[in-house]
Amino acid sequence: MNRIIASLRYRINRFFGQLSKPTIVYGYKRADGLFLKNTRISTSTAIISPETLRIEDNVFIGHFNFIEASNSISIGEGVQITNFVSITSHSSHHAIRLYGKDYRNTKKDIGYVKGAIEIGSYTFIGPHSLISPNTKIGKGCIVGAYSSVRGEFPDYSIIAGNPAQVIGTTKKKDQEFLDKHPELKKSYYDQENL
Repeated sequence: MNRIIASLRYRINRFFGQLSKPTIVYGYKRADGLFLKNTRISTSTAIISPETLRIEDNVFIGHFNFIEASNSISIGEGVQITNFVSITSHSSHHAIRLYGKDYRNTKKDIGYVKGAIEIGSYTFIGPHSLISPNTKIGKGCIVGAYSSVRGEFPDYSIIAGNPAQVIGTTKKKDQEFLDKHPELKKSYYDQENL
């Protein structure tokens, strides 16, 4: 009987403990019903409009992120989103000033920006970054911490700054690792360029 009580107490404490601190949850069910068993998302990440969020498997989304997908967000396989990242498919920061007190009672056609976001497979998004509407980040990219990203960025870019720009390529660093560890060539993501 003591073992049963101890087990129940453990489960109850674990349940309520998870409510008070962020944890990573393994597995994610997309709006289309597909279960992604290798995707991990923090309990402290807010996802707005999950019906227009397309996530592939093996994605990691860390703590305290905000993902607003009302105008479509696509996150490719193996993407890593660290902590304190905002990914928003709309922006009202111009419209709120232009409309003032009438902001809540209008269609907000002027200054209100909305658009899709695509993040390519095996891209890394550094902490405290902002990904704005109408942005396409290629596969295999690195987005540096504190970057404000808007626009199109080619595959294997190193992206950083405010506003963000391409400052290098991940291919050079990848090649250094592959030269030192040739056993990785078999599993390297960009097989076509070896």
